[in-house]
Amino acid sequence: MKIKLIDKYIFSQVFWACFACVFIFMIVWIMPEIFLRTVQRALSGVYTIEKAISVIVYELPKVLNIALPVGMLLGTILTFDKLSKDFEVTVMRASGISFTRIISSAIVISFFAMILTFFVGSKLLPYSACKLKDIKGENRISQFVFPVKNQNDSLNKILIISNFDDNNIRDVIVLNFYDEATDGSSLLSGITVSDFVKYKNSTWIINSAKKYNISKEGIFESIDKVKNLTVLKGSAGLNAFKLMKYSVYRDRELTNPQISEYIKLLKKEKMDDEYRYMLNKYIQRFVHSFMCILFAILGCLLGFSQPREQRLIGMLIAVGIIFAYYITIPFFDLLAEKSILSPWITSMIAPFSAIILIIIFKKIKDL
Repeated sequence: MKIKLIDKYIFSQVFWACFACVFIFMIVWIMPEIFLRTVQRALSGVYTIEKAISVIVYELPKVLNIALPVGMLLGTILTFDKLSKDFEVTVMRASGISFTRIISSAIVISFFAMILTFFVGSKLLPYSACKLKDIKGENRISQFVFPVKNQNDSLNKILIISNFDDNNIRDVIVLNFYDEATDGSSLLSGITVSDFVKYKNSTWIINSAKKYNISKEGIFESIDKVKNLTVLKGSAGLNAFKLMKYSVYRDRELTNPQISEYIKLLKKEKMDDEYRYMLNKYIQRFVHSFMCILFAILGCLLGFSQPREQRLIGMLIAVGIIFAYYITIPFFDLLAEKSILSPWITSMIAPFSAIILIIIFKKIKDL
């Protein structure tokens, strides 16, 4: 019964400290970057009051997704710093309760924070990001390039689409190549230009176009008028259409099933740079959620201190960890995209680093 009472007490302390840290972090993040800018636009007449409120509400999931791991780290530090300062941890350990048992309540809370972070990142954030873009009236970038290769893995054609929405595909350029390659490079055989392409049943059809024919010597030969030209069909046509649809979305605007399908399509069509980038972002969703547990353990270790120990050091270290974690995400994205490191490595550097820090601080604290 004594241990159960201690669990309830620590659970309550950690929960409210983490809640306060998440709330304060969201306020600090929202006020200068989102709230003031939205109020300014509302006062200038760009937004109505209802639109301004909607913008702030739909911005919250993005901030919450960042704030939850931060709140777990700072909340556990503050809790165990207070428990150490009041000698409560010392009394608990003197009573025979291990440090692992003491922090078990914090780990339980971090587990629920992990589930909430995953839900926000995989469900709530994609929904709010799409709604936010519609509310702001931002135009999606509707440009798409799709290479088509033959059985020899050399270029057969390249589709360049400048404008599309729903099933309307406009301003299309098709670069055709000869089957033979010279010196490892493909020779351009012609350029087909069309104002409109019709997509139906996995088939891309040009109703009216002009084709500029080019000889193997690279000399322009003639111009032909083309009607009912099938550009793509079958699985290639379907994959190209799906990729075109997904290309207008950022990774945070896609749910887990959508981003998973997108990754499979990118791999199948050998669009390597985008494939590695999206795979890295997909793995990060799971890693980011798991960081709630690792940050909670780190916070407990950093918050625990001896009676005469300087407690400011733990908070400074935590701020440094938070800064390093979020500032290196774009850097690791770039490493994955450029194939410098595997996406599985770049996305796992953060949790492995956190585990190493946990081991180091556990030894330093002599626990």
